[in-house]
Amino acid sequence: MKSLLTSTAIAATLALGAGTAQAEGNLSIYHWFEYMPQTLLDKFTAETGIIVTMDTYDSNEAMLASLKAGGMGTYDVAVPGDYMVSIMIGEGLLDTVADGELKNKGNIAPEWADPSFDPGWSHSIPYQWGSTSFMVDTAAFDGNIDTTDILFNPPAELSGRINMLDSQGEVLAMAALHLGIPQCSQDREQLKALDAMLQEAKGHWASFNSDTAKEVLVSGDVAVGQIYDGFGAKARADRASLKYAFPTQGYVAWMDNVVLLEDAPNRDSAIAFMDFLLEPENIAAVSNYARYGSGLAGVGPFLDPELASLPESNPPASAGPGVFIEVCDEATQAVYDRIWTNLKK
Repeated sequence: MKSLLTSTAIAATLALGAGTAQAEGNLSIYHWFEYMPQTLLDKFTAETGIIVTMDTYDSNEAMLASLKAGGMGTYDVAVPGDYMVSIMIGEGLLDTVADGELKNKGNIAPEWADPSFDPGWSHSIPYQWGSTSFMVDTAAFDGNIDTTDILFNPPAELSGRINMLDSQGEVLAMAALHLGIPQCSQDREQLKALDAMLQEAKGHWASFNSDTAKEVLVSGDVAVGQIYDGFGAKARADRASLKYAFPTQGYVAWMDNVVLLEDAPNRDSAIAFMDFLLEPENIAAVSNYARYGSGLAGVGPFLDPELASLPESNPPASAGPGVFIEVCDEATQAVYDRIWTNLKK
């Protein structure tokens, strides 16, 4: 994977994209960081002759902002989370995959056959699914970690040693779980309480960082870090004292998806790539690398057996519910955007 692009590099990519990504036999991917094994991209090129380039981002919101700022017409596919697929459909940013274009569509697992965020998979295909919670270094804290108090009202020994994801969706969804309020609340008092709680909690946080969420935990720069479960499994492999929390208040569940972007310069290549990822052996390679679950049937024979027993993928009976990030109406979202902007000041 490439490292996260700087804003300068993104601007250069967007400026050059119209002239460099038009040729037949190319594919331009906009993707999360550290999430796709290069060996799989090499396999795709070997099988199809299609040359792949990939830029990366660290949050759904960063991806959307970049695309709307000029990225449309530069990239062919992107990999947004479930709620962001809904937003992108509503904003007309996705092309429609016609019936019959994907010969491997029947490999989608029955439980994911008709998702609410993209009914009938008209614009996307399933990629990987998992959870977002946080990890705690048990060498630094030996108390109960399965509570959102660790993030929002931490004990003294963890104060100032917490990294939060630089992701509005994950942070605000977890904050809503902590307060026991709806994600898209329109209640004025609840919104005031949410803003006040976050401002208080911010005093206990060391950083907002997504692309090095694993590294700051492994290095010991922080003792607590909000993180995705697969990323957490990789962190624990490097620092055994790290433990993934499943708060009794609940945690965030998600599904990432490959979407066909409107005005994709290499549409045929995009369809070929999406069909490639609908083959169980290929998507299993992503799961083995990234340590998440896939949305396809028939992947079992190709998976690393260890994946079934990862503690990060197996919530205990005491865990609260896994909740997907909700899409708010425009007026309500504007309020949450202001809360997030205020938090990041």
